[in-house]
Amino acid sequence: MQYNKSSNPALHTIEKVVYTPTREALMTIEGTYNKTMLLMLLVLVTGYLGWNMARTVAVMPLFYVTLIGGIGIAIILAFKPLWAPILAPIYALLEGFFLGVISVIFENMYSGIVFQAILLTIIVAFLMNVLYRNKIIKVTKKFSAILIVATFSIFGVYMVSILINVFTGSGIPLIHESGPVGIIFSLVVVFIASLNLLLDYHFIEESTKKKLPKAMEWFGAFALIVTLLWLYLELLKLLAKLRDN
Repeated sequence: MQYNKSSNPALHTIEKVVYTPTREALMTIEGTYNKTMLLMLLVLVTGYLGWNMARTVAVMPLFYVTLIGGIGIAIILAFKPLWAPILAPIYALLEGFFLGVISVIFENMYSGIVFQAILLTIIVAFLMNVLYRNKIIKVTKKFSAILIVATFSIFGVYMVSILINVFTGSGIPLIHESGPVGIIFSLVVVFIASLNLLLDYHFIEESTKKKLPKAMEWFGAFALIVTLLWLYLELLKLLAKLRDN
């Protein structure tokens, strides 16, 4: 059974799920959102752990392990979405710890910034859901194609910046700084990340119509969590740049 791709990296490479459906074992929107809440709870638990450990002990080795582990799981699930019931919770635990440590770093530099970023993430997610449900913004093929290009362009810029940093000790000039160029870049990235939520909502809705297996609820939840955590991290960066001005 085939279904649409998305610009979300977690969804983009999936092409086919072969399945013979039964009434009791189908993916549902309610089930997917319930699993999203479960994954978010796991993120909060290990996020709290990372937050406290970062304030008391050296956690950088574990920080990098969770970062690399999370990326590895995301790549695996892009090709093996039916493994999500097992791997999605592990991803949430790893990324929660990673973001907990990151959050402490930002909070130490800018008091109150973590609460602001969390609040803004919730507001944006709710707003995007309202816009999608009321068809104010329609997810068309053209919309998806443009967003795919924009999303992967951003990841491309980040990868180039990382490579430059490895060899020269500094990334791409201006975009990571708190000047006008850096702020505009972060605004664009936050905007693109927000629009990716629309594609996640669309994927979940369309997948339920196509009667995918219930295990795909975990994958839909995983994809939504990926976007939400990305959005949160980009909001942290944007707020930090604004604080510096």
